Amino acid sequence: MKVGLVQHSNCNDPNKNLSYTLNQIDTLAKQGAQLIVLQELHGFLYFCQTESQQYFDLAESLDGNTVSALAACAKKNKIVIVGSIFEKRGNGIFHNTAIVLERNGALAGHYRKMHIPDDPGYYEKYYFTPGDTGFTPIKTSVGTLGILICWDQWFPESARLMALAGADILIFPTAIGWDNRDSREEKQRQLDAWITIQRSHSVANNLPSISVNRTGHENDPSNQTDGINFWGNSFVCDARGKIITSCSHDSNESIIAELDMTESEQQRLVWPYFRDRRIDAYSNITKRSID
Repeated sequence: MKVGLVQHSNCNDPNKNLSYTLNQIDTLAKQGAQLIVLQELHGFLYFCQTESQQYFDLAESLDGNTVSALAACAKKNKIVIVGSIFEKRGNGIFHNTAIVLERNGALAGHYRKMHIPDDPGYYEKYYFTPGDTGFTPIKTSVGTLGILICWDQWFPESARLMALAGADILIFPTAIGWDNRDSREEKQRQLDAWITIQRSHSVANNLPSISVNRTGHENDPSNQTDGINFWGNSFVCDARGKIITSCSHDSNESIIAELDMTESEQQRLVWPYFRDRRIDAYSNITKRSID
């Protein structure tokens, strides 16, 4: 299967961001992409650097403008699209939500981010209610998609549960970057850890994965910090964790990779983790701490 991803910087005009995204999808579809994945909150600047009520105005419903535009694009190009919205579910209830559009433009499903960070520059708990969709893959015409969003990608339990539920591929829309105050060595350590943890999910679950991060510098609206340098480096890896293709750290790039979707079954015969799991000994995994 040919998969495409769109890595880009964002501006403060949601219409321009959406227009750029749609143009890139069209380009990748012409190159044969059957599945295209977009980065986390691709419609606007990463507003979670600060806490401000004004940004709730960016939220939209599951039948809002972004979903409608991506649905029309999916139908026109006969492809499956994984997008991202700031979802307004109801009065006072908001989610960080991935949406999946089918080849015919129908909404195949959605996933609400489960792990919500609250760190300097990433004040997401102010905006997002933790997801309630569970670690449930979304079935599409190109396969069953196990979608996890940014902070979710650091938790082995998330990927494992998606795999156990039948995911054919792991997908990680992301918005993560560097603090300019960190040393070059620390920045490299963070990037290496980010790449390694996602490759490890592929290895441990015998599944290919797609990780799509944003790039570019975004100012802190509160002027309390120097903002975030999003580190890009989006990549696709196979069911053995081998990186097939990747992006640079500082450029807008739309790339395609070809995945062998029969590889997972082959790998599970050679590396039978699922056969040898000691499910009788894992009950403590559901505890906060083992005292």
